[in-house]
Amino acid sequence: MKLVFMGSPDFAVSSLGALISSKHEVSLVVTQPDKPAGRGRKLTPSPVAEFAKEHDIPTEKPLTLKDNNELLFKIKTLAPDAIIVVAYGKIIPKEILDLPLKGCINVHASLLPKYRGAAPINWAIMNGEQKTGVTTMYMNKKMDEGDILLQCATEITSHDTSETLHEHLAAMGAELLLKTLDRIEAGTLAGLVQDHKEATVFHKLSKEEGLIDWGRSASGIYNRIRGLTPWPGAYTYTEEAGSKKQEARNDKNKLIIYDAAPIEIETKERPGTIIGLDKGIFVATGFGQLCILEVQAPGKKRMPAVEYLKGSGLKVGDRFI
Repeated sequence: MKLVFMGSPDFAVSSLGALISSKHEVSLVVTQPDKPAGRGRKLTPSPVAEFAKEHDIPTEKPLTLKDNNELLFKIKTLAPDAIIVVAYGKIIPKEILDLPLKGCINVHASLLPKYRGAAPINWAIMNGEQKTGVTTMYMNKKMDEGDILLQCATEITSHDTSETLHEHLAAMGAELLLKTLDRIEAGTLAGLVQDHKEATVFHKLSKEEGLIDWGRSASGIYNRIRGLTPWPGAYTYTEEAGSKKQEARNDKNKLIIYDAAPIEIETKERPGTIIGLDKGIFVATGFGQLCILEVQAPGKKRMPAVEYLKGSGLKVGDRFI
């Protein structure tokens, strides 16, 4: 089939690569405009744009899709059998959804109707889910509400972070997409209406989402750390015994936590209190203890917590807030 591909981040690259290596023809890639990145804020193409350039595929980077007659005309002229959308990053308007004969097909990183919306990989881990997967579906004008085509499930291990699960689901999604297209082309696949009563919807992550609430359980905090690694990162602030909370919450006292282990041993200490400094930083939580294993202090690289402790000045009785 002749295809137009719409996607932007690394997650979408796996699907684009699978299509390029398949019997199908990707005639055009549509991706987000170049954005400032890094310390120098240099304009940088999306991962999909870079990948498309490496494979000499024509690429468009429209500022907007709505009322974009130039893009609409270009896609009409190509007359694609289907449009493939993988994490494009913006709502696809109806005039584009209606163009291809075999519809617009989306790869979504959850088992719909669960985890509609943004950051489904992160939220699944943060909520302590033990299973997730990928879904291919026909797109309509409502977000993630189209008819389901195929699904594939996988386990979320206790050591998965959003980074490791992202890579796994990206590969799964690419494989499922090819199976979906083969069956659509053969006329052996029909969409299944979602059970909207079972739907859950989650919002886009922000940096503020990373601030740890030590009143949660140790396992709950651990899940949030995993779900927020590597971005935006779960973080806390150090508060020396006797200092004021408002004085402690500044960048020089910020500590990003990348790895930890929950311990189901109850403590009567106030949540956030450091109760031990042996082979890690042991912290009281709303239920149980959390042993912090890997951190990053301001201006420093990621390091084991035991290395950080050598120059941190932290002591038992100090608190994280």
